[in-house]
Amino acid sequence: MTATKTVKIPGPDHPISIEHHKERVVVSVGGHVVADTTAALTLREASYPPVLYVPRADVDMALLERTDNASYCPYKGDCSYFSIPLGGERAKNAVWTYESPFESVTAIKDYLAFYPDRVDSIVETPAI
Repeated sequence: MTATKTVKIPGPDHPISIEHHKERVVVSVGGHVVADTTAALTLREASYPPVLYVPRADVDMALLERTDNASYCPYKGDCSYFSIPLGGERAKNAVWTYESPFESVTAIKDYLAFYPDRVDSIVETPAI
């Protein structure tokens, strides 16, 4: 029997905002640049730390490997994961994405986020 997934709408009790990130973002693993963008988004959700989402087009997808890991957020939807083999065991499931996000967060479709502790660096510099 399959349980029905709860869908929640962001609001005053659980706000979510998405805005363009003003700086260049470079993600590196194992001496390789995995992502380099001036088009990142910052997602702020309730009391959680802000999360940077990088456009898939600015990620070297050849360096990522899709995993079977999956999760669900009642505010954003089903979440898929990628590992970065260059980073070894630490970089397993280092990247997540909402490939069909709910309407309230549709801006993050085709974007990826990186766990800071599973990559070598996430460097932010002024966009030129």
